[in-house]
Amino acid sequence: MEKNLEVTKGCPIEGTLQLIEGKWKLVILWHLSQEKVMRYGEIKNAMTRITHKMLSQQLKELEADGLIHREAFAQIPPKVEYSLTELGVSFLPVIKSMSDWGDSHLINAGEK
Repeated sequence: MEKNLEVTKGCPIEGTLQLIEGKWKLVILWHLSQEKVMRYGEIKNAMTRITHKMLSQQLKELEADGLIHREAFAQIPPKVEYSLTELGVSFLPVIKSMSDWGDSHLINAGEK
């Protein structure tokens, strides 16, 4: 279930933004890039300001768009793991550039 991305000819940025739109998607992708495989609770603990509903929605959209893989294990209690797909990994240089820019130009809370 991929998004139907209608973009203006000659503007690939528009399509890219449609794919990653949402306040938390880049943050989720960044966390997955650091840990490789994460369970839902681990992602939630790493992102304390996101609600369960929003995290669930953003994960579903990232999966539907092919940026992350969701693997559910048939066991009790249920176990679900998330990881980056090949498409998600191909987006890592963009995330790395954004992270580097933030490190260079932003003041982290508590470092004032």
